[in-house]
Amino acid sequence: MDRIDPALLLLRTVFGLFLAYHGLNKVKSGIAGTAGWFASIGMKWPRLQAFTAATTEMVAGVMFAAGLATPLAAAAIIATMTVAIVTVHWRVGFFIFLPNGGWEYCASIIAVAAAVSIGGAGELTLDNLLGLAWDPAVGLGAVGMGFVLAVTHLALSHRPGGS
Repeated sequence: MDRIDPALLLLRTVFGLFLAYHGLNKVKSGIAGTAGWFASIGMKWPRLQAFTAATTEMVAGVMFAAGLATPLAAAAIIATMTVAIVTVHWRVGFFIFLPNGGWEYCASIIAVAAAVSIGGAGELTLDNLLGLAWDPAVGLGAVGMGFVLAVTHLALSHRPGGS
């Protein structure tokens, strides 16, 4: 273990658990309310979308924090944050402090997930404990898969303006 491992552990833990808590908040505040909001931004099947978003954020966030199936967790995070940028944050602008939040924070989460996926999650991971070694090509493929999943999700279920 070298000094990068504790740094990666801190980075994964903070970003992963913050995202998991964000998903938990969707559940705690009520899936019905979250579903109503999803409907207002043009998502088809808003109740399913709310449940899926909350579950993805919680599960992928915890997996990322723990370093478990890290490329898969990163792909899910990248997909979720890309959808958030396209459906909500892009039209607001770059800065998160703008009313309704700009896209800078979601893009930062994407960058962290991509960097950890490509560069590796370090030795202090469940992947390492289980003997799972991820090649950088797998990590890069996971990044691409995250974007493909986001585009597919948007094509199937986002109808801006209710059309």
